[in-house]
Amino acid sequence: MSRADATRARILQAATDEFAAHGIAGARVDRIAKAAAANKNLIYVYFCSKDRLFDAVFETHVTHGLNAVPFTPDDLPGYAGRLFDYCLLHPEVIRLALWHRLERGDDHDRDPAVAAPARDAKLEALASVQKEDGTGADFSPTALLTLVLGLALAWNPSSAIGIPALAIEAESTDDRRRSIVQAVRRLL
Repeated sequence: MSRADATRARILQAATDEFAAHGIAGARVDRIAKAAAANKNLIYVYFCSKDRLFDAVFETHVTHGLNAVPFTPDDLPGYAGRLFDYCLLHPEVIRLALWHRLERGDDHDRDPAVAAPARDAKLEALASVQKEDGTGADFSPTALLTLVLGLALAWNPSSAIGIPALAIEAESTDDRRRSIVQAVRRLL
């Protein structure tokens, strides 16, 4: 890895932490540069702006998440459990997604390049499975995917549901995962 690549990687990691904690508006390029042990100007050289830096961070995490948690339309309970596991290990991903939604809204023109094709592929795969064996046929593919994702992420501390931390801690991680898998199973 070249020095430039190493610096870019440090900037992306520092930006991930900063954006996950403060969102786009609250993030400070000065703090990112300091945490990355990089010159502030390099951030603008590599990424042009704070917004584009956020886009790079977000797209990196979306891409990684899409590759780390393969979608299995014929095993939606298993997929929901694996998604729960991934988000448990990578809470910054949920926080980045929440900030993206809060600060960018439903601006599909600003979706990461990988998001729409991945979402469309999931919906097509779900439609195909529904047609073949009737799995989750009470719901449209969009509704079914939304419900599965909602269940998989419901226990996440960053969830918009707002369950107090003490209530979350009252259930073991294994119990939470089991509940998610069972809920998706019943949904189908």
